[in-house]
Amino acid sequence: MPAPVLAPAILALSLLAAAPAQSATLLPMPAHLAGAAATDKVVLAARRYAAFWQSGDPALARQALADDFIDRSLPAGRPQGLAGPLQASQVFHAAVPDLQVAIEDMLVAGDRVTLRLHFTGRFTGVFPTPQGPLQGQGQAIDFYAFDLYRVNAQGRISDNWHLEDNLTLLRQLGVLPQ
Repeated sequence: MPAPVLAPAILALSLLAAAPAQSATLLPMPAHLAGAAATDKVVLAARRYAAFWQSGDPALARQALADDFIDRSLPAGRPQGLAGPLQASQVFHAAVPDLQVAIEDMLVAGDRVTLRLHFTGRFTGVFPTPQGPLQGQGQAIDFYAFDLYRVNAQGRISDNWHLEDNLTLLRQLGVLPQ
């Protein structure tokens, strides 16, 4: 086979071989990780869930969450189970379409993992309020959340306890006064 034909074939094979590695890089890496390797199933579940919050992709939520997932700090009005995060993500992404989620810290102990998550983006969409929809004006969104997950033997999150800095978020959205 002549060299000009081989080069595109080799390039195509190298791209195919790299594809799984590229999809793995879509999962946010913790800036600081303690207690486990980055490939540990507990860590991977947490990284998949962070990737879901960043992308809004329901397939990532389904990969990260167990079928019997329970939100142990369920906000009022949010459904329990997988439906709750899917609903919350849809609302948040409608308000902040360019949402970025960074895992600042991750600590693993057995089947538990705790994270400090950093959410950033611009409020350019629409956010629902009791007074009616609020249109963003490009305001910067920058707040933190803390999560604690229990991960089951299958490597999926079965329980979640979480606290978000909603006061900062609501001020940045313009729902509450500065």
